[in-house]
Amino acid sequence: MGILDFLKKQLVDVIDWVEQPGDLAIRYPMQDREIQNGAALTVREGQVAFFYNEGQMADAFGPGMHTIETSNLPLLTALQNWDKGFKSPFKADVLFFTQKEQAGHKWGTSQPVTVRDKEFGPLRIRAFGGYSFRIEQPPVFQAKLMGTLERMGVEDVEQQLRSAIATQLATSLGRSEFGFVDMAADQAAMSDRLKEMVQPAFTQWGLSCQTFFIESVSLPEEVQKYLDKASSMRVVGDLDRFVKFQSGDAIEKAANQEGGIAGMGVGAGAGMAMGQAMAGALGGAGGGAAPAAASEDAYGQIEKLHKLLTIGAITQADFDAKKTELLGRIR
Repeated sequence: MGILDFLKKQLVDVIDWVEQPGDLAIRYPMQDREIQNGAALTVREGQVAFFYNEGQMADAFGPGMHTIETSNLPLLTALQNWDKGFKSPFKADVLFFTQKEQAGHKWGTSQPVTVRDKEFGPLRIRAFGGYSFRIEQPPVFQAKLMGTLERMGVEDVEQQLRSAIATQLATSLGRSEFGFVDMAADQAAMSDRLKEMVQPAFTQWGLSCQTFFIESVSLPEEVQKYLDKASSMRVVGDLDRFVKFQSGDAIEKAANQEGGIAGMGVGAGAGMAMGQAMAGALGGAGGGAAPAAASEDAYGQIEKLHKLLTIGAITQADFDAKKTELLGRIR
């Protein structure tokens, strides 16, 4: 036997794991899996070590320094059928797991999720946020994800977790009664609800979702534009009130400008009179007042509106809309 073979065959008498960022679990590397009776096992804070015999979980050790003897390996002793006082080297797999929280991970919907909004009907939304997790049940994690691998890191499970989150979100939001406005306004409450929804997906792999939060909820750009238009119409109200507001504001600005209505010799009084005439014209066209013919004909009102258009008190679109309405009333 060469010197290298001799060194490889040395019995393991010190077992510990210094984990690196992103590590989740390792199978402790041992030549022929031979462990010295009386070996020292160090399990650091946030770790747990499991002894396995031919793929079957045996004994577990929490944080601390342990001396490995048959007396504190009751399950392994039973599995190996060791006699009392057995002191020979033994073989076993030693797996370390970290149970520290793995924070700072992102999730997002790769495709818009269709939800049935209680106010706007079916909507397609996108959502993005972050989450953290930890290994809650190492035996389940080993059986479901790690298997016979020598090492498992965050990068090995992250894509799977993001897919599970997206699936749960699509299922949960698709049948929910949450409104888009509610989701966007109270993201903290929605984060708590969605955390409960994705937790079962983590549990099946021996993990737990420690934190889950929404950073943004958005609509497709074209849908957002229509929503903005609808909001604007609700804020502005009907066209008559909108035109009156715009006209009054324009006259006030024109009267105060150098060379404006006042500068042309019309004066503030004329501006006020014009405002009253405008209000009368628009008010008469609103449908709630007496018929236009009772005060003046539709053509007269159109003429007044044209004067307002000329001085910039109303827009071309406002003029065209009122003109069409007044002409339509002529019998």
